Amino acid sequence: MARGPIRVANFSGYLGDRFTAVDEAMAGDPVDVLVGDYLAEITLAALAARYQHDPTKGYVGYFLDQIRPHLAALAERGIKVVTNAGGFHPAGLATALRDLASHEGVQLRIAHIEGDNVAPDLPRLRAEGHRFEHLDTGQPLDSWGLEPIAANAYLGGWGIAAALAEGADIVVCGRATDASLAAGAAAWWHGWDRGDWTAMAGAVTAGHIIECGSQAVGGNFSGFTRIPDMTTPGFPIAEIAADGTSVITKHARDGGAVTVDTVTAQLVYEIQGPTYLNPDVTVHFDTLRLTALGRDRVGVGGATGSPPPPTTKVAAFAQLGFAIVDTVFVTAPDVDDKIELLCAQVGKDLPDGVDQLEFTRLGTAATDPESQWDATVAVRVAATARQREPLVRLGLARRLAGLYLQSIPGFFHDADAAPATKPKPRIDYWPALLPQEAVAHRAVLDDGRVVRIDPPADTAVSEQPRHPEPAAAPPATGTRSAALGSVAYARSGDKGGNCNVGVWVPDERSWPWLRQALSTEELRRLLPEVKDLDIVRHELPALRAVHFVLRGLLGTSASANTRVDQAGKAVGEYLRAKHLPIPEELLTSWEHDAAH
Repeated sequence: MARGPIRVANFSGYLGDRFTAVDEAMAGDPVDVLVGDYLAEITLAALAARYQHDPTKGYVGYFLDQIRPHLAALAERGIKVVTNAGGFHPAGLATALRDLASHEGVQLRIAHIEGDNVAPDLPRLRAEGHRFEHLDTGQPLDSWGLEPIAANAYLGGWGIAAALAEGADIVVCGRATDASLAAGAAAWWHGWDRGDWTAMAGAVTAGHIIECGSQAVGGNFSGFTRIPDMTTPGFPIAEIAADGTSVITKHARDGGAVTVDTVTAQLVYEIQGPTYLNPDVTVHFDTLRLTALGRDRVGVGGATGSPPPPTTKVAAFAQLGFAIVDTVFVTAPDVDDKIELLCAQVGKDLPDGVDQLEFTRLGTAATDPESQWDATVAVRVAATARQREPLVRLGLARRLAGLYLQSIPGFFHDADAAPATKPKPRIDYWPALLPQEAVAHRAVLDDGRVVRIDPPADTAVSEQPRHPEPAAAPPATGTRSAALGSVAYARSGDKGGNCNVGVWVPDERSWPWLRQALSTEELRRLLPEVKDLDIVRHELPALRAVHFVLRGLLGTSASANTRVDQAGKAVGEYLRAKHLPIPEELLTSWEHDAAH
């Protein structure tokens, strides 16, 4: 007999997410499994540097402090916990958890997942002919010119399912895919087989929706003004049924809201297109259907699955060099001339070895400012070098502070903000693929037994669909120039050196206009920064969304570029701020809905 839906509650979307989230989840509605995601690619880069310095660490100690007060309650209530807080040392975190539980006098079985760390195997794998070609450039890893300090293969959820089936109460993972935390738990709960593609596709979809914490409950949402009680939005829950369909909801006591649009925002976040690849299944988002089922309840159905790819992603990291950044302020008038002189003065007689000095102007001074701050713009100064010493000799903070009496009028620092004096490592990122059969995926139980996870028996190569560009721009008659955000929502994020942007409309009547208006050519016009980039465009009609991948906007990676918006999280809102001709009837309809 089919088991009822598993209730999976998220408590973390990244390293640094709200510390009290575990407390809130334990005090909220009943759930079966808690999942916590900590490992964004930019986080992995930081953990890689830390692990290199101290191999006994490399995991998220923050998680230990979060879970400590709840160990007894977890055991008493039978709630399972699955997390990728293991980072580069899941065995170390599992041991720390066992010690903590023993100290608290709590009986909990703790397992960890291994096999993602392929860094020690790189020499052998390369000797066997694995070239680790870069996913964007196609170049082999040997051409990088940097020595990897870490390399992690993305694991699926079957190791998690095996550990739970063996009685584990807490499962600690390293680089399992974000969605696999929930999908693995669902596969265990429902007893799915490896070939249950549609059910697993639905679970991966649900896992993707809840993986980023409060984002599915109104956090980081373009329509936040329409979401109640946003001071402290709660964390989401996925109720995943035996057929893979799900309902996304939240703890009733918490703030925020779950709506079709907050769920859509997460579905178009950090994807490469409608074909969503996971080590366990290939999910086809273009068949998804979202249904509003009531307050804070959105049904997710229609996900179709096919066999997973024969390969899995590998994230390699290497130290590219060092960087140091400082920010100063310039006051109108004559802002352009003032910044020009400031650049010349700071850039004079740079020490050998400083390979980049970048000035970024932030903001525009008002023409007739009402306050001093309306007349002020920030100037961010970033310097990079392969070695630390040239940046130490540069003395950026000293150099900037030395200009007070010999540079421009109206130039200052924030006196209460400590200037940057120590260069920080820059960690570069190399995304590649490795055959799944080359990854030794295994679950290690608390009694030392090892459950080996076979690679998938059936695989298939799936390409992203190709969607034609709109035949022509929509008619200009009956339109008014307005911000795209007047009728559309957006969400953007990082995928290595690429930035993805999903734009959608909540109103079915607006979809024909959006898909016709938002062509690649129009995107290049709206965003001059991307006009020379390779842009991939997709449509997801069931979500009323147009999706773009801006290849190379983030340089080689979010962790290594020197952009202020390093991971591209604000690109979607920037696009929404841009003006274009919008039909008057759509604007009127949106304004009417907002008023009511």
